[in-house]
Order: sequence, then structure tokens, then C-alpha cells
Amino acid sequence: MKINSAKFEISNSTVHQCPMSDKREYAFIGRSNVGKSSLINMLTGRKNLAHTSSMPGKTMLINHFLINEEWYIVDLPGYGFAQRGKESREMLRKMIEDYILNRAQMTNLFVLVDSRLEPQKIDLEFMQWLGENEVPFSIVFTKLDKLGPEAGKRNINNYTNILLKQWEELPPIFMSSSQDGRGREEILNYIEQMNEM
Repeated sequence: MKINSAKFEISNSTVHQCPMSDKREYAFIGRSNVGKSSLINMLTGRKNLAHTSSMPGKTMLINHFLINEEWYIVDLPGYGFAQRGKESREMLRKMIEDYILNRAQMTNLFVLVDSRLEPQKIDLEFMQWLGENEVPFSIVFTKLDKLGPEAGKRNINNYTNILLKQWEELPPIFMSSSQDGRGREEILNYIEQMNEM
């Protein structure tokens, strides 16, 4: 798929304020600092479309980006940022859950996971919750440029083995790096296939 245009459309704090449209939406989510904004910029080929920050927990709103005037990338707030107060964390949790469970246009949720880390309890619990609520999702392993080929393969194998203890079947899995563009074609082709369904 070729990205001809990508533009920021709207930020908001509730699902009810999301664009009134029947365009498909592909949402991206992950723990704070997993590389979400960098991945969105890499996929769209626009350096500063989604604002990246070295400070975790920067995305606090639901951000819609219109792609090729046909579909949306949705940047959701990261979860599990411990330095936020309880009230702030609860507000974000509700915002994320409301969008995921109530947004009919959401076609797929891409769950980003840092490929360098051991499986994190918060990610596994979040995926379990998605499965229980029958939410269509895929897993994107990020930052693979930071690992050698063997270490990357080993970490992802370990991760999938742990998932298979809970899941009969794994969701689609993508390997990515916003530094070297790895995974771009595969993710965009997957979105294109779903757009055609």
C-alpha cells in the first residue's frame, strides 16, 4: 500500500467526540515508551505526524490521523505509566476501554510490545482482556533494531510460547523497527487486506 496523504484530524478525550464517519480505524496502543508515535511516523512516512517524546506517557488523548482520505490511524494513550496519579490512570483506562469496546469503526487494534523485554504482566493481562471481549487485535514487536537477529528471534519465540499457554491460536504478529523501517510493508499490506474485506 502506498501512503499518499496522512494528516492529523482531531484529538479528543471521549469516544463520543471521535469523527462522525464510517471510515475504518486502525488503533495503536502499548505501554508508555514502547515507540508508538515513532511507529506511526514510520508507517506513514511522515517524520513529525505523531509527536514523539523521550518522556513516557505523553499521549493523553485519542488522536485521529486520516490516511489517503480513506481510513484512520488512531493513536491511543499508553497504559501502565506508574508516575501518573491514581485518578489520572483511572481516567485514561476508562477512555481507552470506552474506545476499544464502543467504537464500531475500529477494525483492528495493534498492540505494541517492546521486543527487548521479558513478557510484562500488564501486556499479557491486557491481551487477555481483549480476548475475553472478542476485540480483534494484532501484536507488533517494536525496537528490533536494538537486538541482533538471533536475540530478536529468541525473544519473540519465548513470548509466543508464553502466549500459547493462554491462547489456542495466536493473533497476527509483526516485527518492526521505526529506525530501519522493518515491518512497514507487512503492517500496511495487512491493513490494505482488511480495507478490502
